[in-house]
Amino acid sequence: MKKKIAVLPGDGIGPEVTAQSIKVLNAIAKRFNHEFTFEEGLIGACAIDKTGNPFPEETLKLCKAADAILFGAIGDPKYDNDPTAKVRPEQGLLAMRKALNLYSNIRPVKCYPNLINSSPLKKEVITGVDFVVFRELTGGIYFGEKGRDKSGKAFDMCTYSEEEILRITKLAFEAAKERKKKVTLVDKANVLETSRLWREVVQNYAKKFPEIKLDCMFVDNAAMKIIQNPRDFDVILTENMFGDIISDEASVITGSLGMLPSASIGDKSALYEPIHGSYPQAAGKNIANPLASILSAAMLLELSFHLTVESAFIQRAVNDAISTGFVTEDLNSIKNYSTSAVGDKISELVFHEVFETL
Repeated sequence: MKKKIAVLPGDGIGPEVTAQSIKVLNAIAKRFNHEFTFEEGLIGACAIDKTGNPFPEETLKLCKAADAILFGAIGDPKYDNDPTAKVRPEQGLLAMRKALNLYSNIRPVKCYPNLINSSPLKKEVITGVDFVVFRELTGGIYFGEKGRDKSGKAFDMCTYSEEEILRITKLAFEAAKERKKKVTLVDKANVLETSRLWREVVQNYAKKFPEIKLDCMFVDNAAMKIIQNPRDFDVILTENMFGDIISDEASVITGSLGMLPSASIGDKSALYEPIHGSYPQAAGKNIANPLASILSAAMLLELSFHLTVESAFIQRAVNDAISTGFVTEDLNSIKNYSTSAVGDKISELVFHEVFETL
């Protein structure tokens, strides 16, 4: 198989962790006789510094021409600490999502047995946790009209159409059919009109799948339940801002933001990225956890290229590295390895190990 992958390393630790994913993908290509070509593009603060645009036209063209996109991270303190900055790195991420119509963000949350002690939650609470969040990504308050009126009041509009809700709902139910056949819609339908529309659309669509249980839960209750009983969830379906918040909340289950991959899917393009930020304090120190980026590469192989065996090899290699303690300092402060060493280890496992269960 020959595939072209657009690589957008971005800012902070983005280039370091993305480099490890490329190592692993090259190991997969070598072992399974595939050919992956990689071409880099600018996005975020580094793009602003070089072009004045956080998402240059050349990067958009690169993404549209690629079979999949591998993304690192975005953000820089010099923009974060300047509230007057009119051009910001995050604008590049929003522009990319909109331009490529990446309307569905998929974030799996899984508890790794060997990392249970890294989580702030009790062992008996998180053992066996395995759920996935489907977050609508191109609508809602992040993309609505915003501004300030003449009196100085600020406003942010949250709008949704039935079509925007329905297209991600379909993906969530398709996933639920292959999992534990349960969907939890997270909204605020007791207060928000947009949430009431979400509930109407999802409840109506759910009638087509009597075998799938649909729960509707207010976002504040869901936020509590994710901590109290995360095993109760299978597929969580929600709008943009709620999904942003609860998926980051759920990251504490794994013990590190550096463990959670994600996919952003559209009708013609798909982007894969770790959910962590640019973590500028660690940039250039070779200490960042690359596993979320590597697991994002595994999602890329499965969802965009339909290479399920190759994806499983990466996931198994990550599990083996964790079980033998080959992790970065965020997961083990006493005995740990560098970003590049972990990338090398996963690549070695992918290429040399014999996984009899696959």
